[in-house]
Amino acid sequence: MDTGLRPDRRPAIAICAWDPGFTAWDPVEDLSGDPWNPVGARTLPVPGSPAADVLAAELSALLSRGECSALLLVGRTVHAGAFRLQMRAENRRLDGADRLDHTGPGVVRATAPAAEIVRDLTAAGLDALAASDAEEDAGSYILYRILNDLPDGAASPAIGLIRAPSDAPNTKVQSAVKTAASVIARHLAPLPRPNAA
Repeated sequence: MDTGLRPDRRPAIAICAWDPGFTAWDPVEDLSGDPWNPVGARTLPVPGSPAADVLAAELSALLSRGECSALLLVGRTVHAGAFRLQMRAENRRLDGADRLDHTGPGVVRATAPAAEIVRDLTAAGLDALAASDAEEDAGSYILYRILNDLPDGAASPAIGLIRAPSDAPNTKVQSAVKTAASVIARHLAPLPRPNAA
């Protein structure tokens, strides 16, 4: 039976504030209950969790199953002043005492278009920089886990982590996340058309 509804071919960007206590990013803008979407894509809000290992596995599974084409992690930075786009993550356990993966690379690089995101954040009136240092928290741990779990040979999805300074008001955090997600969306291709039955 043909319902007349066209399938949504917009690629999905999973957006996750890994810390449940970080409430500055709210994907729902109004009373409709629908999450905000950038032009050309749709967002897939993923709630944070205090169990970083479980959340990392969940986000990796979303990517591997093709339920999203990109991922943006959102959280706080320990540094003052600017929004920071974290460009890499180190192979460290959550407690920082040892390597997480004894056979994995020491450092992995985020795949989101960092320079373009920083440029657009600056154009939106937000102080921003691309940071090479990895902060020792659950965000860096999750970023490493996801990037390290990507299969070899496949085109890498855009995966990034944006950090807000602790004094940034919610409106600026919302603007920064939307700007970063909009940049990522510009690089995503529409989903393929379903095969006719």
